[in-house]
Amino acid sequence: MVGGPQGSGIDVAANIFGRACGNGGLHVYGRREYHSNIKGMHSYFHLRISPEEISANVNDVDFLAAFDAETIVRHLTEVVAGGVIIVDKGQVDTRVLDIPSMSHEFKSEFRKYLEKEKINDSLGDLLAFAKKKNVHVFTVPYSELVEEIGKKLREEKIARISRIVNVLAIGISFGLLGYELELVQRAVRDVFAEKPKIVEMNVLALNLAYEYARNNLPAGINYSLPRISTSEKRIFLSGNQAVAIGKVLGGCRIQTYYPITPAADESEYIEAHEILKTRNSGDKAGVIVLQTEDEIAAITMASGAALTGARASTSTSGPGFSLMTEGLSWAGNNEVPVVITYYQRGAPSTGLPTRHGQDDLRFAIHAGHGEFPRIVLASGDIKECFYDAIAAFNYAEQFQLPVIHLIDKALANSSQTFPFFDINGVSIKRGNILDETSEGKEDYKRFAFTESGISPRAFIGTRNVISWYTGDEHNEKGHISEEAVNRTLMMEKRMKKLGTVAREVPVEEKINFFGDQNAENVIVSWGSPKGAILEAMKGLISDGFKVGFLQIRMIEPFPREYVIKKLEAAKKVIDVEMNFSGQLAGILKEQTGIAADFRILKYNGRPMTSTEVYDALKNVFIGQAPERQVLTYGS
Repeated sequence: MVGGPQGSGIDVAANIFGRACGNGGLHVYGRREYHSNIKGMHSYFHLRISPEEISANVNDVDFLAAFDAETIVRHLTEVVAGGVIIVDKGQVDTRVLDIPSMSHEFKSEFRKYLEKEKINDSLGDLLAFAKKKNVHVFTVPYSELVEEIGKKLREEKIARISRIVNVLAIGISFGLLGYELELVQRAVRDVFAEKPKIVEMNVLALNLAYEYARNNLPAGINYSLPRISTSEKRIFLSGNQAVAIGKVLGGCRIQTYYPITPAADESEYIEAHEILKTRNSGDKAGVIVLQTEDEIAAITMASGAALTGARASTSTSGPGFSLMTEGLSWAGNNEVPVVITYYQRGAPSTGLPTRHGQDDLRFAIHAGHGEFPRIVLASGDIKECFYDAIAAFNYAEQFQLPVIHLIDKALANSSQTFPFFDINGVSIKRGNILDETSEGKEDYKRFAFTESGISPRAFIGTRNVISWYTGDEHNEKGHISEEAVNRTLMMEKRMKKLGTVAREVPVEEKINFFGDQNAENVIVSWGSPKGAILEAMKGLISDGFKVGFLQIRMIEPFPREYVIKKLEAAKKVIDVEMNFSGQLAGILKEQTGIAADFRILKYNGRPMTSTEVYDALKNVFIGQAPERQVLTYGS
């Protein structure tokens, strides 16, 4: 874990560390936690490194690299016995209860901890306490190292390069671990590739810190980081990036957005790579990225682009989606194939703008006035984010309706190493398109009544075809109609699509089932808890428990029959999700009549770890759990 004040280069340090480990054939999983202010408040990045693929964080910290005293204060109890703390020597005399960026609530609780453990309130006292707990503490003279770098660069104003402490911390860490320096140097050059003027400065800082650790810090720690031989090509990317790449590959050519966390990173990533070469011809293709004046404009502009035949999407979070609901209803009424990528975060209102939540499931399913069909597709990991971003466009055009791709902050701001994604099976499915050569365009009915509810679609601008779109109820041609018979038929036409989706989308695209197919204990969940659940299951299975995990991916329309089939024989159904009420459990009861026997919930704004999920599930299986367990881990 690396932590410090917001704006001090935490993300860069974590990105370098993750890439360097990936360069050596290791697998990485990391999550980013940060405050909603611009600078100053505490933020941190927690990475796991393993020779095998990993998909979630744990509670423990083996290495804690602190840029400031607050990082030690907040995360001291997470460092394991035998673990390592790396801290700035200049911070040792800090009075921890005087740190201005710590909230009154936190100081009050931490004061109780100091009194209980009989620790005085200087950082040095905390570090001495850690040593008694068999934690290795290394105090590093960062200011002296920065001054040495300044001399070598002939930089008189040290403040200009003070932020380089983040790379110094990386160098110290890898020096202690004995990791190959060349692999880290390569990561530094990759991260700063677009800033060639500062590449060598950072490599200099890395080398200096690495050698300082090797020559000046005592040996004896229980950790090393060996290079793993592999010929497998891998990528290291975040959930935001996976969605962005999937959208471009899936044919997205218009992306609209109004800046909001954590959604905006996706649009900014597309914008940074919006001109690209096609695979076959090498011609240049582009994606138009539009930052709109608000979210109302974002959804309506995307809908307008979709009507012209472009694959169009918008991206937002809860408050922005609230503003989009009128435009979403318009798209539902006019059967517009628009994609909304919805990044959930802590709610209600502005809530926790940069923290995690799974509070918006029912909102995504029911948002908008009136009833109209939509698909709600929930990704459970970063790889699913990539493929689902492609599938969302296919569903939207095949079934001519809005698709809400539901993600969350935990996925958006996590990073992971993967083997290169297989794109050979990726295809573009545009559905029933009426072009200039089609028969029947002379008397074109955009909303023609059909058994499936899906009508031939002509793009606006198609020669000799006139399309009518209105916010009012309309007849088959799109003209306004308030006639009772027409209204009944048109409502039924639109809602038929839910049945069509249920029939035509393969069940494996709606549901994943892991573990024992006949397990008496079945976990039900959706979204980002997937990784923690899968890792917890490994431990539970090795403990001798029979466990199955039903991950529901397409939540609207709900795959009722299959879910009933998988759950009807289970003795214990355990709902795991990150909201107060257990929204999926409620939907499960409504759709199937099956009630969850236990609910494991978390809503403190921090993602679930495999440690706490394992503990909670084991309590269920051994009969020591209440019907409702609330998880609270996280700083």
